[in-house]
Amino acid sequence: MIELKEENIEAVLEEAINTILPRNSRLVSITKKVESIDPLSFYDAAKQLRTERQYWSSTAEAYTLVGTGCAFEITAKKDRFETAEQEWNKLLNDAVSNNPYDVPGTGIVSIGGAAFDPEKEKTELWENFEPIRFTVPEFLLTEYEDELYYTVNIMVREDDHPRQLANELKEVEEQLFKEKVQTASDTHIVGRYEVSPDLWKQTVKEATEEIKQNKVEKIVLARELRLKLDREADSGNIIRKLLDTQPNSFIFSFERGKDCFIGATPERLVKIRQNNLFSTCLAGTAPRGKTEEEDARINYHLLHDPKNRGEHDFVVQMMKKAIENYCTDIDIPNEPVVYPLKNLQHLYTPVTARLKKGSTILDIIKNLHPTPALGGTPRKESVAFIREHELLDRGWYGAPVGWLDNKENGEFAVAIRSGLIQGDEASLFAGCGVVKDSDPEEEYEETDIKFLPMLSVLGGPE
Repeated sequence: MIELKEENIEAVLEEAINTILPRNSRLVSITKKVESIDPLSFYDAAKQLRTERQYWSSTAEAYTLVGTGCAFEITAKKDRFETAEQEWNKLLNDAVSNNPYDVPGTGIVSIGGAAFDPEKEKTELWENFEPIRFTVPEFLLTEYEDELYYTVNIMVREDDHPRQLANELKEVEEQLFKEKVQTASDTHIVGRYEVSPDLWKQTVKEATEEIKQNKVEKIVLARELRLKLDREADSGNIIRKLLDTQPNSFIFSFERGKDCFIGATPERLVKIRQNNLFSTCLAGTAPRGKTEEEDARINYHLLHDPKNRGEHDFVVQMMKKAIENYCTDIDIPNEPVVYPLKNLQHLYTPVTARLKKGSTILDIIKNLHPTPALGGTPRKESVAFIREHELLDRGWYGAPVGWLDNKENGEFAVAIRSGLIQGDEASLFAGCGVVKDSDPEEEYEETDIKFLPMLSVLGGPE
């Protein structure tokens, strides 16, 4: 990658264009610091460009990425993580970057995700979402440590005109940073349809029989809740409500065509900063209490419940095994703690390590996904059962979503507590870990609890 220090955008474009090989193109990335703007105002303004938008926020760290447009796209069907890595490196090799800031998520950033199981037959529900897709946004706003950075990414060719491109980019910038756009009204749920609940409970029973025959230790089964809304949902409005109601979560939104995959997940898969790895083991779930005393009782029971502790330990052991070939200085506490959210509480164990030279965040993701919290144990056998017996196409639900940049920073979460918005309809997804003693009714009730975060922001009960 070529680093340029020229401050004038037209001069940067001119130098990049003048050094392009005949009949080639290259990515030019230009980053600058900007005055204060609400990232969601930027997101709302981007809707007028009629391009796909991406949103990522780590609420606990006040870190936000908002992207719109597509300067470059990476997709793959086979060997998807390896192919994505190759295409990403190929893009960076000839790219030109003008970014004077050592800030994660600035410069050349790729935002996206992957399907839970690319071998599962794809349904019409997820027709707009590829097995893996990363987008380098044309226009990117980054909020980091109370500072804001604006990045333009543009593919240029030898016959492009620098001044014309600079003027066009300036016009878009003015549109994105103009006064706040009026937001849409809240939606209300006017209809709901549970997809085959009795058949789902029967599948849970079949999974327990599979486990009792010692073919597998744990299987995670998900189900779908289909909603009808009183109007077309606005993703910016949903993000606002998720930010208000789901602290300590990762808020994400990915538009594809007229569809939008959106949610607030508490489960980090992996974060890389300057080769330092941070991850999360999050498995074992209970509701919040209505009083402090009830909440404390539920907390205690969760922390001492054999089923939830066993489920959590599956994840901890898998995490250690998945990263040990790529990391040094691995630190995993012996005991979990309880991690409270607004509607739910989970067993939580943090993980830290040091990434080995030559290893990448996509290496880690490939080995971590799917975690026992979303697939089961052993991985191959549990996912095979899900593929054959589960009643839905998960699409991107339960899979990695996040971002990476050209300085080897990145962060991915597991896309749970999520929904696929399609105009005035939505599909919500929730899963539970089935073990040999699982009761279908209790597992059904657990998934009902997990629907609450998305139901509440779409106009349902809190």
